[in-house]
Amino acid sequence: ISTITNKGRLNFMIFKQRFSSEVFLEFMRRLIKQSERKVFLIVDGHPVHRSKEVYEWVSAHPERIKLFFLPGYSPELNPDEVLNQDAKTNAVGRKRPHNVIEMIKNLRSFLWSRQRTPHIVRNYFHAESVQYAAA
Repeated sequence: ISTITNKGRLNFMIFKQRFSSEVFLEFMRRLIKQSERKVFLIVDGHPVHRSKEVYEWVSAHPERIKLFFLPGYSPELNPDEVLNQDAKTNAVGRKRPHNVIEMIKNLRSFLWSRQRTPHIVRNYFHAESVQYAAA
């Protein structure tokens, strides 16, 4: 799971278990802990994002986080999908992993490198379909 900002910041968390409300809540806790400002998080319509647990937690922290939901079936509007495509092409596609441990290692290494290159992350927002989030 990851987030990117139009300023070039990248946050991510790699997990092996099923994506659940608890995983998403842990990620959001990390986000607000690492940010001095209120977090405005664009999310898709995944059931976890709309779960009761997530709704209650976000409602309990209105001064720290606000979720914005993309319309259904519109991955092209999600800026994070540009990062996902980059990761699939350059972290997984170029170095085919032989097992899960190797895949996680490749992905983590790729994402760390992207964290150190904010100009590349900022460029993700040049895609026409996500320019709305660049302002």
